[in-house]
Amino acid sequence: MTSHFRFGFLALTWLVTANHSDADLTPAGARRSESAATEKREHTNRLAHEKSPYLLQHAHNPVDWYPWGEEAFTKARQENKPIFLSVGYSTCHWCHVMAHESFENEEVAAIMNREFVNIKVDREERSDVDRVYMTFVQATTGGGGWPMSVWLTPDLKPFVGGTYFPPEDRYGQPGFKKVLERVATAWKENHDKIVEQGGQIVAALRESQSVGAGEGKIDAAVLEAAYKQLDRSYDPKEGGFGNAPKFPRPVTVNFLTRFYARDPKGDADKQALEMALFTLRKMAAGGMHDHIGGGFHRYSVDRYWRVPHFEKMLYDQAQLAVAYLDAFQITRDKQYQSVARDILDYVGRDMTSKEGGFFSAEDADSPVAAGIGDAGHSKTAEGSFYIWTKKDVDEALGDAAEIFDFHYGVQPHGNAPEGSDPHDEFRGKNILIERHTIAETAQRFKKSEDEIAALLVRCREKLFAIREKRPRPHLDDKIIAAWNGLMISAYARAAQVLDDPRYLQIATRAAKFLRANLYEEKSKLLYRNYRGGRSDIEGFADDYAFVIQGLLDFYEASFDVDWLKFAVELQETQDRLFFDEKNGGYFSTSGKDQSVFLRMKDDNDGAEPAASSVAALNLLRLAQFRDDKTLAERARKTIDAFATTLSHFPSAMPQILVALDYSLSKPRQIVIAGKKDAPETQALFKAVHSHFLPKTILLLADGSDGQKFLGEKNEAIRAMSMVEGKPAAYVCENFTCKAPVTEPKQLAKLLVE
Repeated sequence: MTSHFRFGFLALTWLVTANHSDADLTPAGARRSESAATEKREHTNRLAHEKSPYLLQHAHNPVDWYPWGEEAFTKARQENKPIFLSVGYSTCHWCHVMAHESFENEEVAAIMNREFVNIKVDREERSDVDRVYMTFVQATTGGGGWPMSVWLTPDLKPFVGGTYFPPEDRYGQPGFKKVLERVATAWKENHDKIVEQGGQIVAALRESQSVGAGEGKIDAAVLEAAYKQLDRSYDPKEGGFGNAPKFPRPVTVNFLTRFYARDPKGDADKQALEMALFTLRKMAAGGMHDHIGGGFHRYSVDRYWRVPHFEKMLYDQAQLAVAYLDAFQITRDKQYQSVARDILDYVGRDMTSKEGGFFSAEDADSPVAAGIGDAGHSKTAEGSFYIWTKKDVDEALGDAAEIFDFHYGVQPHGNAPEGSDPHDEFRGKNILIERHTIAETAQRFKKSEDEIAALLVRCREKLFAIREKRPRPHLDDKIIAAWNGLMISAYARAAQVLDDPRYLQIATRAAKFLRANLYEEKSKLLYRNYRGGRSDIEGFADDYAFVIQGLLDFYEASFDVDWLKFAVELQETQDRLFFDEKNGGYFSTSGKDQSVFLRMKDDNDGAEPAASSVAALNLLRLAQFRDDKTLAERARKTIDAFATTLSHFPSAMPQILVALDYSLSKPRQIVIAGKKDAPETQALFKAVHSHFLPKTILLLADGSDGQKFLGEKNEAIRAMSMVEGKPAAYVCENFTCKAPVTEPKQLAKLLVE
């Protein structure tokens, strides 16, 4: 989202006071009522024909919803009605709240159907639509989040926006019915003024996006500036950055580990590493980590990582797995390996389709099971699948319960900190948190650390079996190309770092699924998502960037050159559709869909990195694989496109700084010459994988068509071969290579020089 843009005016501000930075942080008090499972099916609207789980959740609302498209736009123009646009996603807690309070209410629906043409959008499916109108909401209210509520003219120009609205006046906000009536009245009485102002808003939005790249050279000084900014916001007691709520934001960890790798012996660089490692340790110990089933919840509502928002997103799992793998490579500390495996095994078990694609998310809310609360099966509550009473734990674990309770902070009256449970859903319940280390627990109970570790494994297995019988949270089984690309990266990296062929098999199935179901060979286009069939929505820039990254990582794990060729092909399509030849960087959309009036470039690496940030590093890596200077130049132009942001607030884009750091270093290649499956070749791979080498690419020269492809533009690779019949490693800078070595110890020595 554009971070420096503000309107000089605000349309109809007297209507709306909603202003939340994130829908899940809406003021306390609103409650989700009946679960979707108990919803009456008296109504069916057009959303019943959609594939999106989020849209299908609203298919039986009394609201006459339309999907985003020409049918709705035509109706609005013909009837001269404003459009009410509601944007959310299927695992969004406050989207559920507003749906139950307002969109399932016959009285509210009657107003909506009478006065507006109502459009529902899944932000994960149509991130282009979400991005444009979120920019408007943020610019006019100072905040944003989901559910997003925006009123548009019939020609799609926004004039009023907000996020969650309560059904009646509260939290200092007008009730949703009142807002609807006021907007309808204003449209009738001030129609021409609103239309004019909508045009001015669109013009201002377009102007905000037309600014060219900033002047001045972006160099290594910006890396130091970003580190200092992060250092100022770092929480040295609890890890992470800033105060509550705390988000994992793996892109920050990526930057810090690579800042460390620039000069591992420097004081600032060591401190950067410790900031990253301490944050990873605190997150892993906290309640944001699912200690029973694996994976991480979306964020912590408190600064201590204790009380999570219980939603689980695929993009978090993918990026955090890589961050923990990096930490393990750097430190060889097995606690980081354990957490990485925990994430990957969770995704493989619970978020993978039978065909191999990865699902999008699991909800925070779930039906309340007997023994977990007093509300009964017809109610839902956040976290009910994950939390425990002390009685539940003690009955399940018997004599082992005392040790488990001590280690995980289980209390008789629950352990949620005061003020962290505004809905009173955790009363008497426990969120499992590692309050003590294995060593501390062993000392307390006078047992060995191995005994304690083994006992806790058995306890977690028992509780997992019990938990599996509870009503599960809703699964968003939509398969998104971009997030699958991130997850392919994670499994490919795990196959290398952990030397585990299971993870390579999972990456292989996912890559094959993606190519078969989300790619069209004839047009060379990616498509955004899949659910029982491919959607008609063409991929956005992040789909291409994240999938290309996944394919590059997958090649370095599998050495199947077909995946590298696929990455090259997709990069050509991404450049053709999204690259800004004039100013550099990648637009998020291709501009084909005229209903989306604004082509934007993301200038923030947030929960997901910006497409340009990932693309810049992809280009640099491809430039090495292909020995192609034009790709490196395009990468540099992409980085320079964000000079203004980087000069003012460099820590806003830590992932593009990873690409900048890469571009400022001498490109290094390691080429292993030998048959891939030979034990001696595998030993050389293992020597490479035991080191953290973020600015190095790994290639295989095995005399096959793969070597021929790599050698098309690179004579050096063509000549590389085994030495005296033994697999050999060539360590090169810009393909000027040192003498080949055949022993893993010799290679390890070269890698640390």
